[in-house]
Amino acid sequence: MSEFVVENRIWDPVEKLSQPELKALQLERLKDCVQRAAAIPHYQRAFAQAGISADQIKSLDDLRRLPFTVKSDLRENYPFGMLAVPKSQLARIHASSGTTGKPTLCGYTKNDLNLWAELCARFLVAGGLRPEHTAQIAFGYGLFTGGFGLHYGIEKVGAATVPASSGNTDRQIMLMQDLGVDVLICTPSYALNIAEVLQQKGIAPESLCLKFAHFGGEQWTEAMRRDIESNLKIKCFNNYGLSEIIGPGVSGECAARTGMHIQEDHFLVECINPVTLEPVKDGEQGELVITALTKEAMPVIRYRTRDLATLYSDPCPCGRTFRRMGRVIGRSDDMLIIRGVNVFPSQIEEALLRVEGTAPHYLIEVSRPGNLDQIAVKVEMRLENFSDQMSEMQKLKSRIDHEIHAITGIRMQIELVEPNTLERFVGKAVRVIDNRKLKD
Repeated sequence: MSEFVVENRIWDPVEKLSQPELKALQLERLKDCVQRAAAIPHYQRAFAQAGISADQIKSLDDLRRLPFTVKSDLRENYPFGMLAVPKSQLARIHASSGTTGKPTLCGYTKNDLNLWAELCARFLVAGGLRPEHTAQIAFGYGLFTGGFGLHYGIEKVGAATVPASSGNTDRQIMLMQDLGVDVLICTPSYALNIAEVLQQKGIAPESLCLKFAHFGGEQWTEAMRRDIESNLKIKCFNNYGLSEIIGPGVSGECAARTGMHIQEDHFLVECINPVTLEPVKDGEQGELVITALTKEAMPVIRYRTRDLATLYSDPCPCGRTFRRMGRVIGRSDDMLIIRGVNVFPSQIEEALLRVEGTAPHYLIEVSRPGNLDQIAVKVEMRLENFSDQMSEMQKLKSRIDHEIHAITGIRMQIELVEPNTLERFVGKAVRVIDNRKLKD
């Protein structure tokens, strides 16, 4: 039996660089990146405060002497204060999908756009995309980086692109049927929505040409992958990126699916303890910190992503030499602290997907009516398991409670809701409502 879920293909030979070659390339690019960043007033001040200059970067170890960059730095320099090139050299402007305040602006030169397409092509090919395929993008097109980055990556590979954009699931399915779509690109939660609508319409997934899916834009679990693959009869691949760095293309899974290979020739990725800011050991969970080495318009130094994941350096059977990162299990600023216990929405999702009869749609509501936190989880049932017998529903609630407690160590109030009653999302799913009035 093959250890690969698709044929093992590598887009760019640079993905197999030896470690000495990679380190030499990274150091050369780090020096250049810091030199270019030093022309930006924000970094001029930050470097002076840290007591370091561009000419003091002599080794990759010197990376840790450089200051961190955080989202507020980007917002405070809105709109063009973080550019390393004149505004006239910009070829495109994107922005983060934040819901409050001014967006985080992301500028791209023509070279940046070409690089972005190349990086997306790498993980798309690693996850099965071939020139003869047709790929449907169900991400929104606009300031959000997801749709456009993947669009040009698909075109770089030579496959046909269906820019369906987000929403209108009936139309999405019609396009898949009529155009013989091979590859679906969207959020994992939207893929679940598509699977539901197919079932409601009585359309067998096997009747579609779909073979693969590439998911990003939100956290998801291995259990959700199994659920989607079972319902859509496809192979699913994970990728990671963020607007502040470049968009999708920072890392992606290969045919072995043993983690997402980081494009280390263009990004230096650290993993730190979010409290002590010290590096964690290989294989330990920490916050990702990313330096964008080659982005012309906006070189970013040691950006604190707030995303929590694990890095791995052991060899991958695919032959790529770049390190891998595990799934993002949550964000350090999205972590819920419930009665002193750290809880991530992904843990609750993992528990729910262990329980037969529950759908992977849920909503977590946190409140503090008195002095103690209370957490309630609304869980949607599958249609075939919905029952008006109280005893059956109580058994289901007890199984859910047991699994959540086994993973998180705390008890939560479980509320079962009827099928198709929780809101569906075409973009990032909203899983948590925190009604507590917490003091900073």
